[in-house]
Formats: sequence, C-alpha cells, structure tokens
Amino acid sequence: MNYIGSKYKLSTFIVSTINSVVGDISTKIFCDIFAGTGIVARNFKKSCQQIIANDIEYFSFVLNKNYIENHNEIPNKLDYIEALNHSPLIDNGFIYKNYCAGGNGERQYFSDYNGKKIDTIRQKIEEWKNKNEISENLYYFLLCSLLESADKLANTTSVYASYLKNLKKTAQKELILQPAFFELDDRCHKVYNTDSNQLIQRISGDILYLDPPYNTRQYGANYHLLNTIAEYKSFIPKGKTGLRKYSKSKYCSPNTVQNELDHLIGNADFKYIFLSYNNEGLMSVENVQKIMQKYGKYDLAEIDYHRFKADKSESRCHKADSTTEYLHILEKG
Repeated sequence: MNYIGSKYKLSTFIVSTINSVVGDISTKIFCDIFAGTGIVARNFKKSCQQIIANDIEYFSFVLNKNYIENHNEIPNKLDYIEALNHSPLIDNGFIYKNYCAGGNGERQYFSDYNGKKIDTIRQKIEEWKNKNEISENLYYFLLCSLLESADKLANTTSVYASYLKNLKKTAQKELILQPAFFELDDRCHKVYNTDSNQLIQRISGDILYLDPPYNTRQYGANYHLLNTIAEYKSFIPKGKTGLRKYSKSKYCSPNTVQNELDHLIGNADFKYIFLSYNNEGLMSVENVQKIMQKYGKYDLAEIDYHRFKADKSESRCHKADSTTEYLHILEKG
C-alpha cells in the first residue's frame, strides 16, 4: 500500500538500531503507537514477547487487527476469499453510488465494476459477521484483504485527496480479492483504535516506537475513502472529493505538536523510546532533543533515503530527491 511516511524501506535501519540499543528483545513488550499500516510492528511480531499496535484511523486499525493481532491459523479462510470473488454484483452500494462515475456522474475513485465489487464484498463480510457465520479473526482478515485489494486499483495518484479525470490503466483492471496473509506465532498481541496521547496513560511496556505525522497533511483526509470502506456506515459525502468527518491530529500543527510530544513522552511507562522524524518535519532536531532530554539519556541515529512523493506537483515543490530520516533515542531515567 502506498502510504505517506511508510517505514517499509527504512525497516532494516529501524530494527537494527533498536536491537543495538536494547539488546535481547525476546522478553520485551513493543508498542507501535502510530502504527499506520503496521510495517514496523510486523517486523517485531516474532521477536518480542508482545506487540501493542495503535492508530486513530480505522482502516489502519483493520490492517493491524489482521497483521498483528491475528496469530493463529484461520480454518478455510481461502474458501471465503473464493466465495467473495464469485458473489453476484450489487449496483446500489455506497461506494458505487458516491465514488464511481456511473453512480452519480461526479467522482471517479474506482471504475464502476470495481465500485460495485467493493460494495458486494463489503456487504457480504458484514452479513456473515452479523449472522455469526465468521469469527472476529476471519472478519478482520477478509476486511484487510478488501482494503488492500481495492487500494491497488484506486484511480488516484497515491492518496485519496483527489481522483484522476480519466481511469488510469491499473484502475481499469477488475478487482480480484487477494488474501492478506499474516504471520503465525504463539503470542497474544493487542491492537487499539484511539488517540495515542490518551492510550499512553493506560498501557506500559519496554520499547515505545513513535512515528507521528511529520507535517500539516491530515491522514484522515488523505485516506478518507479507506476509512469509508472499512467502517461502511452511511453519511453524506462532502465536496468534490466526497470527504467524511475525520479526526485532526495535533501533531499536524506547528502550534501544538511540541506540547503533544512532550505529553506523550512524559506519560510513557516505557524504558526505551524511539521517535522517527525527518528533516522536513514541523519539529527540528533541536526541538525534539530538548523535549526528550528532560526525561533521560538521549541519542540520535540518522540515514538518508529516497523521499516519498504523493504526486508530480509535490515533486516540483521539493528539489531534493532524498531526505534525512532521524531516529531519536531516549532511555528514560
């Protein structure tokens, strides 16, 4: 999934740095409190005693319920994927009516066929859940599979802040539900869907990994359609892009971000805290260092990498093709 701030390409750097600082992590509780797609948490799923993952966006919660919390084999899960792929299409669903050209002649986030198929699959998954025909684990496996399969065929440049006037080649392909396989292990993990600064006051562990928003772009707006598919509750879409109401993060405002980070770190009952942030973020290295040094021993690791560009216009705004990723390190005293 194309995800702003994804740590997929930085996973090796993050994992190796954390391991070098902490040492043996086999008995540790690891928390990824701004988990996003869960890439970092997934890297520690088999090596730590327990993973705690959280994100305020509901679609991220669904991904992590599958990839992190699911850890035992689910019988016959591929039979359900097969059944969903062959379900007769409906043409009166919410996605088709509001986000496909054939539905209202305005928005075109998906082809008409794919919009109908998303609705068909989403409604069937919910029907099975309501009739207790599937377990909670299978529910999130199927829903995660739908989100990732649909995202691959979205008629966007990457995020859902806008759609393309004409269907691009990938968006013209017919949606085939692909299984979102998760790693099996013998540990129990926990996944939350709440505000990080509230959650930090009622959890504890050993390693806290922070990857908050870096700039003013709100994830709730950029990924609103994935939240709509995940929640699948009726509402009146607003404006040209069909926005829904979304939570605005204080980490996306230069006026509040430092206080939010200070509050989070101050309330964290974790010995080791690692914060990912880059040189294009709202806070400077000095800002972060000043906050973290209040609570213990501070250090810094960094790496240069190719920056993510959501679209061509963003490329024109940034002359540099690479950015510096910082991993701020705190051992709380």
